[in-house]
This record gives sequence, structure tokens and C-alpha cells, in this order.
Amino acid sequence: MQIKQGDIIGRDSYNNDILFFVDRILKINKTKKIAILKGINIRIEADAPIDDLRKLDAKKAKDFIRQLENLEYKQIGNSREKILESTGKILHLDGDKRYSEKTLKYYKKMGLNAVVKNIAESRQPQFVIPLLKKYQPDILVITGHDSMMKNGRNYFDIYNYRNSKYFIDSVVNARKWQNSSDKLAIFAGACQSFYEAIMEAGADFASSPGRILIDFIDPIIVANKIATTEKNIYISAKEISKLIKEGEKGVSGIGTRGKKKLCKKNL
Repeated sequence: MQIKQGDIIGRDSYNNDILFFVDRILKINKTKKIAILKGINIRIEADAPIDDLRKLDAKKAKDFIRQLENLEYKQIGNSREKILESTGKILHLDGDKRYSEKTLKYYKKMGLNAVVKNIAESRQPQFVIPLLKKYQPDILVITGHDSMMKNGRNYFDIYNYRNSKYFIDSVVNARKWQNSSDKLAIFAGACQSFYEAIMEAGADFASSPGRILIDFIDPIIVANKIATTEKNIYISAKEISKLIKEGEKGVSGIGTRGKKKLCKKNL
């Protein structure tokens, strides 16, 4: 079966344990091609030979995505609340176009004040300060896709990570613009990201301490918690871990104060 950009696939060598979109196909030589893959519901980037890929038929793919969205809606809650102009403003940079579109939809569902920008991970360090100046957010989310290299064994070698360098540089630049966590809370990272280096750069929360896969929705959950918590209340890593499926192995940090200024009223 011919594999093309946009197909939903699994990898036979991994027993099709994770489903991906085919982001692009690269020709290595006259006979060999590899696909660059991005997770459908987890923030991982990978590559694989074309002959290792198994394509899902259209109906199965559609059903799978619908099931995922139903689960994600349950995680963010079904009761929409009317938010006075009181919750923290979110600026969310996401390297994945599909995730960016879904993220904005979910923020709107939760009634949050959020700006979402689809910016490739490698370009995020360049754009983060101009966007911070333009939107003046209380909360910054820097995410996309990441992973450790196949043979990567040293957790503390930046070259063992696909995109962690860009997340780190983006956090460094953001902290040049606003050094105070009380004024700008930062979450950064994706699947298997270099947690310690991201935290050292100045993030309040990051992924992933256990070098594990994190869900698409995890950064949204973190941003929502900070945005809707009153500014005199401190949010710990333990509190965040209770909201994340993989707990503190997926997301942790030093914590931060909430960014909500007034009360909210239920509809």
C-alpha cells in the first residue's frame, strides 16, 4: 500500500503501538525513502523506513480520532464556565499545525483567553520575544514534538534530543523579556524532552522528567490550571501531576502562582 503525506500509520517494528501522521517523506537515495512522523495524540516525532509503516484505512482512522477527542473533552471537563476578564492570558506556541488548531478549539471550549500560534520548533526561539511583546501574556506555553534519538543513552546530552534545544532557547529568550515567574509562568517541552535543561533555562513546569511520552492535551491542562487559579494561590508540581495521566514522570517543575485576578461565575 502506497504511503503518502497525511496518512495515519503504525510502525510494524513497534507492533503499531503508537499511531502517527506522516508529516513528510524524504528520499535518501534511489531506492530508499523514510517518513518523518508526528504522533496523533502524543507529542513525539520519529522517523521510519517506508516499508516499516502500516496504513490505517480511512474509517478506522476517523473512528480512532473521534474516540481520542471524546477522551480529551472529558479530561478538560464538560462544564463550561463564564470567565470574567480575570483569568490569565495564555500565549501558546505549538510546532504542530493540527495540534495548534485543536488547542485553540479546546481553549475556547474552556472559555479561556488564549492566543495560539503554529510555529515550527526550530523557529520558536526567534519568534517568542516579538510575540510576547505583542500579546503581553501571563502564561507562555512552548511545545510541539520531541523525542530522544533511537540510540540515545545519555539523558544529559542535548544532541540526543530532536527539538529540546529549541524549547530551551525559547525559554531563555522568554526570561530575557520577563524574568519574574509571578508575571510570566512558563511551561515548555514535549515527549521525552530534556526536562532538567528546560527547567534550568527558566521554566516553571516542563516535560518530561521520566523521558516518557506525554499527551497532546497535557500542556493545555497545565495552562488551564495556572490561568484559572487565583494569583494568591501557589500551584505545586504535585497538584499538576494529579491532572496529568502519567503524573510527575510526564510533567513536573518548581511550581508557580496562579494568574487569575477575580472570581468566575458558572453559567
